[in-house]
Amino acid sequence: MSQKKSVWSEKVIEFSMELKLPSVRKYLDEHVKEAVQKDASYEEFLALLLQRESDTRHEAAQYNRIRRAEFPYKKHLEDLRVEELPPDAQKKYKILKTLDFIKEGKNIILAGSPGTGNYRKFLFMERYSLTSRRLVLCPRISCHNIST
Repeated sequence: MSQKKSVWSEKVIEFSMELKLPSVRKYLDEHVKEAVQKDASYEEFLALLLQRESDTRHEAAQYNRIRRAEFPYKKHLEDLRVEELPPDAQKKYKILKTLDFIKEGKNIILAGSPGTGNYRKFLFMERYSLTSRRLVLCPRISCHNIST
């Protein structure tokens, strides 16, 4: 019986190499043991194994999007101190955070005096959009300093 299992494991590894599924290869034994312990159905076993592959790919894609963006600063939207923003900006922040303007195809202009953090807000939104698997096209958000 164990020889049969090793033959099937070898086949799965061979097919996962051909289909470029590295997480299937890496976690196959772990998922097989877990499925045997839980007396899981074949469908559940396969779904969990493929879910692991999908999760691994999404994590790698997120990492690569952020790396390729070459942000000058590593900041997160969660790091932005919303309470330090002016009251009108706090209201608009809640709307902008959803990134619905992307789906709606709207343009955003961040305007303000030099040094008020428009570029920083832009970087926060860019980074957030990449980590939430949404693509922000740079022409849709532009930062303008208004000299008074």
